[in-house]
Amino acid sequence: MSAEEQKSRAALGAIGYVEDGMRLGLGTGSTAVYFTDAVGRRVADGLKVVCVPTSEATAAQARALNIPLTTLEETPHLDLTVDGADELDGNLNLIKGGGGALLREKIVATASDRMIVIADASKRVDVLGQFKLPVEVVPFGAETTHRRVIEVARAFGCQGEVTLRMKDKEPFITDGQHLIYDCAFGRIEDAAGLADELNRIPGVVENGLFISIAALALVGTDEGVETVVPAKS
Repeated sequence: MSAEEQKSRAALGAIGYVEDGMRLGLGTGSTAVYFTDAVGRRVADGLKVVCVPTSEATAAQARALNIPLTTLEETPHLDLTVDGADELDGNLNLIKGGGGALLREKIVATASDRMIVIADASKRVDVLGQFKLPVEVVPFGAETTHRRVIEVARAFGCQGEVTLRMKDKEPFITDGQHLIYDCAFGRIEDAAGLADELNRIPGVVENGLFISIAALALVGTDEGVETVVPAKS
């Protein structure tokens, strides 16, 4: 079974957690696309939900599917967010932000009673860090912030390359008009500590480490959908 088939399988599994009348956060990325499609089909069949998208891309997809949308200003408390992940470990700590929406994704996830992660089997790791960790920064003083990110990472034993994300030969700009630096750390032994210290840096808006946010994960495999809960729960 391909990774795309596993993603679809996980997304369809998450639909079982969606109930009529829910306030729902819609994630961003290749796996979340399958979930938003599934929500759209349920809405066409009569499901009543109102949704907060985590990116402009997800918002456009949802509108095309006639999914009712709201904002966190109008609906500040959500029942459930379903989103993908670039990596997840055994305690359901995550790396997210490969699609560039990590700030909005974290805001929406933490505004929800529950976050469910959907992923294909390749996203499971023993230790976070194989996927490059995104760090979102404001453009003003970005090089100073870049240097400070490197210093903080070294203090946590993370010494991989930290590079500015580019798109079409120009710096990638997030929906919030920020830059992203991708950190090739390989292994992050103290993800919670690193996340806290990165966010103490002036100029860092947010980082892609989602620590103790996800309630469970649905992982698509060749055999079916595996439900994963935090090992330390």
